[in-house]
Amino acid sequence: MNLSYRIAVRYFFSRNKRSFISLIARIAMAGVAVGTMALVVVLSVFNGMEDLNRSIFRTFDADVTITPLAGKRFKVSAPLLRSIQGVEGVKLVTQVIEDNALAHYAGQQTIIKLKGVDSTYAERNQLDTAIIEGSMQLYGPNGTPYAIISEGIRNALSISLQDIIIPLELWYPKSNTRAINLNSTDAFNQIAVRPGGVFFIETRYDDYVIVPIKVAEALLGYHSERSSLEIQIKPGYTEAGVSQRISSVLGAKFIVKDRDSMNADLLRAIGVEKLFVTITLSFIILVAGINIFFSLSMLAIEKKKDIMMLYTMGATPLLVKKIFLTEGAIVAFTGAGFGILSGIAICWAQIQFGLVSMGMVSSLVDAYPVKLIWNDIFMAGAIIVMITLAVSYVPAQRAAKPAEPGRL
Repeated sequence: MNLSYRIAVRYFFSRNKRSFISLIARIAMAGVAVGTMALVVVLSVFNGMEDLNRSIFRTFDADVTITPLAGKRFKVSAPLLRSIQGVEGVKLVTQVIEDNALAHYAGQQTIIKLKGVDSTYAERNQLDTAIIEGSMQLYGPNGTPYAIISEGIRNALSISLQDIIIPLELWYPKSNTRAINLNSTDAFNQIAVRPGGVFFIETRYDDYVIVPIKVAEALLGYHSERSSLEIQIKPGYTEAGVSQRISSVLGAKFIVKDRDSMNADLLRAIGVEKLFVTITLSFIILVAGINIFFSLSMLAIEKKKDIMMLYTMGATPLLVKKIFLTEGAIVAFTGAGFGILSGIAICWAQIQFGLVSMGMVSSLVDAYPVKLIWNDIFMAGAIIVMITLAVSYVPAQRAAKPAEPGRL
């Protein structure tokens, strides 16, 4: 066993008999433990929130989305579709028309986001898990166009799927109308569809109505034009990799983004919040670590005679520094060990039993999502190492100085 470690362990256990120094050491240990535990738990919550948001995006957003560089729409041709379909990793290409429109139902109206999709949309099976009433079908048995509406639109218009008499009317201003008279129905294109299903994901998607692309094309006047193309990738391929390959094929006329890029602002905000929380909790651990500084400083005063005796026996200043650095490490790492184990236990209990609820009736999950990532635990350990070195160095340096050979 290393000599400096053996002496540091002896000092650690022997000083516990000294009430005041022992109290400061225990306070330091407890402070490091609580700070480390909080760091592990909070970082795990942020990881869980990031995973939850990605799962929400995965329910509605495509793996890769292609939009025009300029304008809201672009011409879609068979050669263009073939070139995209030929890219390695592409499974399905869904043609999409999306724009704002006006929805009428039983004398009520609201602004909606109308999304027209082709038949490949149902093959993606994304929205199936979010359907809370009805079914995911865009056409009835007799070819009647159906609309898949969000829970927010159903509540806003009091839509009943059981009512087969009252249709959902979709209105959009005619392109050749210069001045829109809201009181005149002649200023709008109108199409009636039947609500066939209701989905709920979360509030950001609460104003969507999904219809067959032919309905959206006729209503919005998109003659063979589309607002975007949505790509579903094959298993085993990454969204970023397929996105890059599609971008190289299409050139600079199109913007190609994977799902994370489409939601980059929210993911970046979570990352920034996680960074600032890490910095804040690191300062809290540093404040707790200051007690290590005072504990080592008083220990150095108490052990002055022992240090002088070590020098007379041939010890070097480096050995004395190592003794006090090791002493600080024992206090810090013991606290950090308890903190990490406690943080892991709390996260495990939250995952298994959902101890802390989200407190929202309409939330997709009942309890706060938590995800443990070992990199965060290693980062917490690295923070403890840096803080321990920072607060232990000065007392260790001072402990060695009085006993240097020239000053005995």
